[in-house]
Amino acid sequence: MVKVEGTLDELKALFVESAKREAKATAKRAGKAAVKKTVKAAKRAPSAYNKYMKKELARLKKKHPKTPHTTLFKRAAKSWKGSKKKKGGKK
Repeated sequence: MVKVEGTLDELKALFVESAKREAKATAKRAGKAAVKKTVKAAKRAPSAYNKYMKKELARLKKKHPKTPHTTLFKRAAKSWKGSKKKKGGKK
């Protein structure tokens, strides 16, 4: 058994300070893991969908330069659904 000396307020302050340090360290470790995961994902080769969307968006932006990006993206995604370029052949 350990004897702890100090007032209740002093002990609370020590506990809170320790908890804050631990929380910061945990967040820092989690941040590093998230960055590593993102970097690993970024190295992955683009999928057929990614390649299609890149070409289709470029084509649509050239054809409709004043149309908002979100609208063009929706059009491209809709055309992907009906596309025969998909891998796997679900339609």
